[in-house]
Amino acid sequence: MSQHPHNPSMLGGFIDELEESVIAIILGLMTIITFVNVIVRYVFNASWWRSFEGVIGIEAPRTLIWAFEATSFLFAWLVLFGISYAVKKTANLGVDVVLNMVAPPLRRVLGLTAAAVCVIYALLLFKGAWDYWAPFAGFNATDGHWFPTGFANSRDQAWYEVDDIRMTEWLRFIEPIFNQGESYEKIPRFIPYAILPFGAAMLLLRFCQASWKIWIGTEESLIVSHEAEDAVDDVAHLNRED
Repeated sequence: MSQHPHNPSMLGGFIDELEESVIAIILGLMTIITFVNVIVRYVFNASWWRSFEGVIGIEAPRTLIWAFEATSFLFAWLVLFGISYAVKKTANLGVDVVLNMVAPPLRRVLGLTAAAVCVIYALLLFKGAWDYWAPFAGFNATDGHWFPTGFANSRDQAWYEVDDIRMTEWLRFIEPIFNQGESYEKIPRFIPYAILPFGAAMLLLRFCQASWKIWIGTEESLIVSHEAEDAVDDVAHLNRED
């Protein structure tokens, strides 16, 4: 996959590494949870293992009821976090046939038009994400059908919990803030759902950054250019080395 060269600053390099680390951690957690759940379901439920438990006197768990929900939330975080990262790295694929057929001035106009559409889309996505998440955190959703015109009184849904993931003790400090001091049995929904407005905000930021790069002329489009040709050239280069 081809990418445009860039020389990030120290802060930019740190943010890049942080984003890559978070994505790697999410992937790792998904893999570990899925692996452990398979072991629990298909090993600890086997007859030979139950006989072994009778010998050692220790009973292993028979299922991880929270595993599927946890991996579902992690996958959502991975997707929404990864979208903005792909835009930042110009790693998203696209078709640039039309762009390559026109002169550079018109190509820049088309690139800016596509960027403007993407920014508008990200704005709409951010509004929808905030309006969905805000009541779960005890905040107000926005007024307006397309674009926010203010805030409307929303029903407080901060006491809503997820289905299976139990509340951890180190998160109990949020109960007086969001749940009027009442105890959560499962973690509140606003925690895993927070990726919705955060991911949409990051996507909006990345599209604005990409639009600026097209405006100042350091980039021509939002997509990877000449993807197929670069892939063929890479394979041919490897064959020549062999």
